[in-house]
Amino acid sequence: MATQMAEKSSTGAQAPIESVDVLIVGAGISGIGMAVHLRDKCPGKSFALVERREEIGGTWNLFQYPGIRSDSDMHTLGFKFEPWTEQKAIADGPSIMNYLHRIKAKHDLEKHICFGHKVLSASWSSEEARWTVTAEKSDGSQTVIYANFLYMGSGYYDYDQGYDAKITGIENFKGDVVHPQFWPKDLDYSDKKVVIIGSGATAVTIVPVMAEKASHVTMLQRTPTWYFARDAKDHLANFLRKIMPDQWAYNIIRWKNVKMQDITFNMARNKPEKIIKKLEKPLKKELGAKYNKDDYTPPYGPWEQRLCLVPDSDMFKAISSGAADVKTGHIETVTADGIELKSGEKLDADVIVTATGLKLAVAGKVAFEVDGKAVNWPDHYYYKGCMFSDIPNMAIVFGYLNASWTLKADIVSEYVCRLLNHMDATSTLIANPVLTEKLEDEELFDFSSGYIKRAINELPRNSTAMPWKLNQDYLFDKKVLLNETIDDGVMQFYGPNSQSAENSEPALEAAE
Repeated sequence: MATQMAEKSSTGAQAPIESVDVLIVGAGISGIGMAVHLRDKCPGKSFALVERREEIGGTWNLFQYPGIRSDSDMHTLGFKFEPWTEQKAIADGPSIMNYLHRIKAKHDLEKHICFGHKVLSASWSSEEARWTVTAEKSDGSQTVIYANFLYMGSGYYDYDQGYDAKITGIENFKGDVVHPQFWPKDLDYSDKKVVIIGSGATAVTIVPVMAEKASHVTMLQRTPTWYFARDAKDHLANFLRKIMPDQWAYNIIRWKNVKMQDITFNMARNKPEKIIKKLEKPLKKELGAKYNKDDYTPPYGPWEQRLCLVPDSDMFKAISSGAADVKTGHIETVTADGIELKSGEKLDADVIVTATGLKLAVAGKVAFEVDGKAVNWPDHYYYKGCMFSDIPNMAIVFGYLNASWTLKADIVSEYVCRLLNHMDATSTLIANPVLTEKLEDEELFDFSSGYIKRAINELPRNSTAMPWKLNQDYLFDKKVLLNETIDDGVMQFYGPNSQSAENSEPALEAAE
């Protein structure tokens, strides 16, 4: 029986991990969710979580920029097993961290988490039917962990660096230059002129908060973004919790929001003009005479990139009050005291915030190999959106671009538990989605966002149909992952006395 190794000794030091049935990489939303599902559905499995930081939370622990909040409602960003009970459905970072800590305590996860463990490599052996994982600890030493199954909950972007937009002349600026991913705790922007470069979800979050203290905030965008304004509080949810148990109310609102997201997304693709009118209405209402169609009409349709949420129209109100404004243009150069645009306009600045986007990273930048061969992600296809062709006993979470991350994390966790229980019931040790046919490729994401386009050649491949596909459809994925048979004829299972995965015939060459 594998050992659970996250216990702390009497001295407070953490005992080394040796071997577990399931190793979860990352103690953010994906990892915490998997741990809870695993305890509930596979109680006999030993497991551990390794987390490179000294705290749970992932994104919500890393990002510390002003106003950090969810860009989805917490009834879908929350887990299905733990109702969100706060008044605000669009929650700030600290509230989300409190939610995760509550789950950690409720399910006694602390003893399973090893902090300060950055996974460097993961090597699969078909002969031994296990992963050998090498992690670097916070003191610089390395440790080796063995696991039968590997669950990657490491997120989708590079924790070490954000996207460098190569802004001309930025080295000339004499004020503070800040990237939101690495926000300094001691930054004082009171009564200063701030220019935020970018118009995505991060910029939209920062603008109204910085505008409260800064002398003025300008959001500088190359192209406009579609904004979706809604109340930060879900009044129906708050009412339902008064008349029924929290879990009942949560389930109702979660179902309602999932359906509304699905309807809105499909309408945006099929009848974009109707969605555009709905998106423009609160903009025109709050901005009045300051509404300039050119600054708020993107050159693409709604949901061709992710909509930016504006709770309580806070950014629009900051612009309406004069505390903030929006400029559309291209940078000629950054000077010592501001930014010159190609139009000739000059934006004075004491602080420049480079909200220019994230850099994607596949599987936490871990170096993977299978039976001695290095894994090159573009050589592998997604299997049911959570595993990969010819990579055994490994699952990963890549959340939705058109809905909440946790919706995907929940159903992937449940699928992996189903898979593990099937393996136990059939006395098999290895589950490998073996590719045996040439597939027709399809673009991985039907989205035009810059951070996706920049990384597309580094990502796994996508086919036109399941199971070799990553979907952006939660309701469809839910049926596939939770209801369809595990033994689907594609997933190959191997036991102690059966042919090993090493001797199977993957069709990687045929898929080229």
